[in-house]
Amino acid sequence: MPKALSLKYRPSKFSDLIGQESVSQTLSLALELDKVSHAYLFSGLRGSGKTSSARIFARALQCEKFPTSTPCGECNSCLSAKNNSHMDIIEMDAASSRGIDDIKNLIEQIQYPPAYGRFKVFIIDEIHMLTKEAFNAFLKTLEEPPEYVKFILATTDPLKLPATILSRTQHFRFKKIPQKSIANHLKNILNKENLKFEDEAIELLSRNCSGSLRDAITMLEQSIIFSKENLTLQNISSMLGSLNPTKIEAFFEAILLKDEKLIDELLVEFEMYEVENVLNEMIDFLKNKVLEKNPKYNLVIVERFFKILGEAKVMLGLNADSSFVLLLASLKLKESLNIQEIDKIIAKIEKEILQESSKETNIYNQNQDVNTKENNSIKTENNPINTINIDDSINDIKDSGSIKFNRVVKKIYERDYDLGELFSKNISFVNFENNTLTWESRADEITKDKLKPYFKIIQEIVREIFGDIKIALAKEQFNIINKETSLKENINLDSKVLGSTNADSTSPEVVKNIKNIFNILEMEVIKR
Repeated sequence: MPKALSLKYRPSKFSDLIGQESVSQTLSLALELDKVSHAYLFSGLRGSGKTSSARIFARALQCEKFPTSTPCGECNSCLSAKNNSHMDIIEMDAASSRGIDDIKNLIEQIQYPPAYGRFKVFIIDEIHMLTKEAFNAFLKTLEEPPEYVKFILATTDPLKLPATILSRTQHFRFKKIPQKSIANHLKNILNKENLKFEDEAIELLSRNCSGSLRDAITMLEQSIIFSKENLTLQNISSMLGSLNPTKIEAFFEAILLKDEKLIDELLVEFEMYEVENVLNEMIDFLKNKVLEKNPKYNLVIVERFFKILGEAKVMLGLNADSSFVLLLASLKLKESLNIQEIDKIIAKIEKEILQESSKETNIYNQNQDVNTKENNSIKTENNPINTINIDDSINDIKDSGSIKFNRVVKKIYERDYDLGELFSKNISFVNFENNTLTWESRADEITKDKLKPYFKIIQEIVREIFGDIKIALAKEQFNIINKETSLKENINLDSKVLGSTNADSTSPEVVKNIKNIFNILEMEVIKR
């Protein structure tokens, strides 16, 4: 009668272990260097190689060629160990022999030296199933056993073990076996058995074994029988009751193309399977597309899809209706494609702002040309002058810079609201002349420290609005204000003098006052 594949391809040496390289290397070196501890603890997922490693280790200890990490398989000890008939390798299942009496019997066996082996090796499987009393009875023996006794403990749940047991052993953690390693091992078995298969079918099997190699081999054997040695994706999907990956791909293609009819048809088909498995298959599909660097599935889209599927799995955990969860997830997936990428939105806003800026600049330049022509047409001799408004002259110069500065503040708000608040409350516009933007700072030392890290960001925004300019801080703000006040008073005084003079007067005093006013205006404009 042929052997089961799980027994036929059971590891017989450490190099045969799949996905446990660090564990096998450490145990091999311990054997070769003859630095063997008195007690080991192997923990990990079912089917990850714990019991197989324990048996290989025990055979290596009893092999006549010791110290060696690879049992020869030819000596009497190796042959009897392989047939599970070695008198000095004792296996115990703690799940069925968990009481204090069972441990007392084990302790009694320890009293006697090995019959014909080098050591007396005890392999205790599912050690966490022992009762509290059994653990207490076992502690002293585990801590100080005779030199010829070696313990190898195995468990799937090390958290249930008392700390006193953990501290008395060398703990080896058997990790979950990677999906790729499982798939390669299954293909290797099928090649040795001369069976044909589809790669997609084997990958589907490896995804459904939860990292357990023994489960994978068991499912493989079942698949061979079910498919009549024709391991196709369709046959494996039918046997496992899982969704065909091609359907998942068709679903996402329909989402991207917004094919409502196909989406509805596939949703009806998906409801025939466990929704949690469907969601897991969708997540695996997206992961594969990212690894393939498929241009249809850029990172932004995949991130949105993954978030939606993750939320759907959370809803399933809350016992929500599975059909409704699947429907809601599909609607969200479709809607997520309508959301523009944030980068595109930012680019669009920046483009609109730049267009608005260029329009304002053109309007300002046109106004400046008109003002220049009007000023050139004014004659200073024999013209009636009634009043001169110095505020208008100063404000015309400031207007364009002030508008742009307000746009700078607005853009800082759009970039970071808190930074915008900080900037607008502490920084105010003074003037913009000679390609230099001057502003006044009312910030104290604490506020300055807050603004410092963001100066480069502010500088970039300023240059985006104003162009390549210099930024200056107004150091004598109060002196400037006093000068402007004094200037206005002088102008008003001179205006009164002029107002009281007849328009056709040619008095030397009037001419002198007119010249003084224009000289003051000219100097002020040059300064600013």
